[in-house]
Amino acid sequence: MKISEIKNILKQLKEVSFILPNGKHVPPHFHITELGIISKEYIDCGGTIRKDKTANFQLWTADDLDHRIEPEKIIDIIDIAENSIGLSDLEIEVEYQSETIGKYGLQFVEGTFHLSSTQTDCLAKDKCGIPEKTDLPSATSSCCSPTTGCC
Repeated sequence: MKISEIKNILKQLKEVSFILPNGKHVPPHFHITELGIISKEYIDCGGTIRKDKTANFQLWTADDLDHRIEPEKIIDIIDIAENSIGLSDLEIEVEYQSETIGKYGLQFVEGTFHLSSTQTDCLAKDKCGIPEKTDLPSATSSCCSPTTGCC
C-alpha cells in the first residue's frame, strides 16, 4: 500500500484497527511513534547495486488503555511528514513489536488494516545458480513422454 492509498482509506474511516498475520489484533490503544523515510542502498549477492525507499510507520502500545488515535490524526501526521521531511507516495512498511521489532507490509481488507508478513529472497538467483521453479514433472515421475516436457 502506498501513502496516497492509506490517506484515501483513512478519510473514509471512523476508527483504525490493525490485525497481525497470526490473526491477533494490535491493541486499539496503539500509538504511531514514528513516520519516516527508510532509504536502503545495498549490493545483492550477484553484485548488483540496489536502492530502495519506503515510508515507515512504527506502531507501539503503552499502558494508556484509553488512548485511541483517530484517522484524521494519522492523516495530519502524514501531512506533516510530507511537508517537513519530503515524504512522497512511497510503499508503506510497518514496524511493530513482537519477539523483536517485526517488519510488515500493509493491506486493507474489509474495513481493517492487515499487517502482512514479509520474506527475504535471493535477488540474483540467476547469478547464484538457483534454478527457477518450474511446473515440469519431476525426474522421478513414472511416466515420460514427449508431451510431458521431461524428456
